[in-house]
Amino acid sequence: MEAANLSVAATGVALPLGSEACSIGPSPGGVVGSTPGGAALPGREPPFSVFTVLVVTLLVLLIAATFLWNLLVLVTILRVRAFHRVPHNLVASTALSDVLVAALVMPLSLVSELSAGRRWRLGRSLCHVWISFDVLCCTASIWNVAAIALDRYWTITRHLQYTLRARRRASALMIALTWALSALIALAPLLFGWGEGYDARRQRCQVSQEPSYAVFSTCGAFYLPLGVVLFVYWKIYKAAKFRFGRRRRRAVLPLPATLQVKEAPQEAEMVVFAARRPVVAFQTSGDSWREQKEKRAAVMVGILIGVFVLCWIPFFLAELISPLCACSLPPIWKSIFLWLGYSNSFFNPLIYTAFNKNYNNAFKSLFSKQR
Repeated sequence: MEAANLSVAATGVALPLGSEACSIGPSPGGVVGSTPGGAALPGREPPFSVFTVLVVTLLVLLIAATFLWNLLVLVTILRVRAFHRVPHNLVASTALSDVLVAALVMPLSLVSELSAGRRWRLGRSLCHVWISFDVLCCTASIWNVAAIALDRYWTITRHLQYTLRARRRASALMIALTWALSALIALAPLLFGWGEGYDARRQRCQVSQEPSYAVFSTCGAFYLPLGVVLFVYWKIYKAAKFRFGRRRRRAVLPLPATLQVKEAPQEAEMVVFAARRPVVAFQTSGDSWREQKEKRAAVMVGILIGVFVLCWIPFFLAELISPLCACSLPPIWKSIFLWLGYSNSFFNPLIYTAFNKNYNNAFKSLFSKQR
């Protein structure tokens, strides 16, 4: 997957910042250098401007934070026995794909963007390895989000049929399908000769530009899982709305003729009984433990899906529309969309651990033991 050059001009000097990662469409070459009059200075490496240094520093911090946070989640799941079960294996699969994005994809993307003219000087073999890991890890990260959303949806709407044993089977199947489909999309150009990603003459490394592969990869890597998560979010919303309406109807209850106040701490309920004749009482309590758990799961899924859509949809919309209309976005926007998509790997662990107190307690115990 690819983004175009991010050309930053400062006092007549332009620095190319572009990546070939996580993209389907072509992009124009970068700017090597320029004079105030616009004449190119081939062979000269432009000096770094202050703005460029700030941008590069932010990207390096993003890479480091993404790697460390996802690695912390993986270590926690491996060391805490309570996490060796569903649904933490789905969280572990997501963290694994995201930590690979940070370790293998983002650094080489940054190196490619900083090189003059975005030339690839690391050889054909490493180019193919980089492109394959790029598509594999980004696609797996996206599909893992869809798998977590599906698991939460079945837990909320089918909690009687969706037992722990059923969840284990379903999660194992979803993880296997996620990585198998991601590997198929990533390795299709190499296995079936579906275009060439490395151009030795131009020293260019990018995802195959075959139109048929572009449609196949964008649909398989984004638009299909996008449809899944939007469907899941709609169904969760309908289920929550139905339960809320049912609770409202049960809020008014006919009661026996005994005067007393009854408190139920576990359900956080208070029911008032009037004397001599049945009257109407209102249920003023909060939610049950299970309802609170389902609410947290629904909120987590909504935020996870919302961040996923905001991070990736600009990039994939641009990659789908550009080939169809034979037009191209400005290079700076392509790079912004690319790194916005990469940032989803940073937000994922923050979201699904923020709504689980067990992770916070595990993190504290992990660091306290190390001290």
